[in-house]
Amino acid sequence: MQDGPENATTPDERHSSRLTLDVNGASREVTADNRTTLLDALREHLDLTGAKKGCDHGQCGSCTVLLDGRRVKSCLVFAVTVDGRSVVTVEGLAGPDGLSPLQAAFVAHDAFQCGYCTPGQLCSARGMLDEVAKGWPSAVTDDLATPAELTDAEIRERMAGNLCRCAAYPHIVAAVRETAGVQPLAADATRAATR
Repeated sequence: MQDGPENATTPDERHSSRLTLDVNGASREVTADNRTTLLDALREHLDLTGAKKGCDHGQCGSCTVLLDGRRVKSCLVFAVTVDGRSVVTVEGLAGPDGLSPLQAAFVAHDAFQCGYCTPGQLCSARGMLDEVAKGWPSAVTDDLATPAELTDAEIRERMAGNLCRCAAYPHIVAAVRETAGVQPLAADATRAATR
C-alpha cells in the first residue's frame, strides 16, 4: 500500500524517531533511525565522542556509559529504548571544579596508556563503585549476607567486562581502590609487587 498525498512521508521519517535524552544533566533532542545504537546517537548526533566504538559487539567495554545510573555497553542498546532516560558519559563524570576523584586517581596511578578504553573504564568503575555502595555482590563475593570487601580480586571481577589492550589492569585496580578509600590487603600488595 502506498502513502497518499494526505500522509506522504519519506522512508527516513517512517523509520526514525524523535528522542529526548537527559545526557550529562542536560536535555538533548535527537532524531535518529530506529536502528541507531545509543553509542552512535551519542557520537554521531550529539558529538559526544568520549565513548569509543571498539568491537561493536559488547565484548570490549570501550563504549560503556551509565544509563539511569547503571553501566551499559552503549553499542548494544538501541537509542529509541532510552527515550526520556538519563545517560552519563565520560564527559559528564567531571565536576565544575575539574576532574572527579576517580578521574584524578586514574591520572595519579597511570591507569591508562593509549587511552582508548579509558572512557569506558571510567564509566564502568563509577557504576561499579555505586553497585558496591548499594551492597550488590559479584561472582566472587564470599559472604552474600555482608557487604562485599573491595579486594583486588573483587575489583577485577567487577571490571571484567572492560578490556585494556595495553594491559594497564594493575593501575586501574589501584585507581579504583584509591577512589573507594580502600587500603590494599597484604596479599593483594604482594601479588601486585610480583607482577
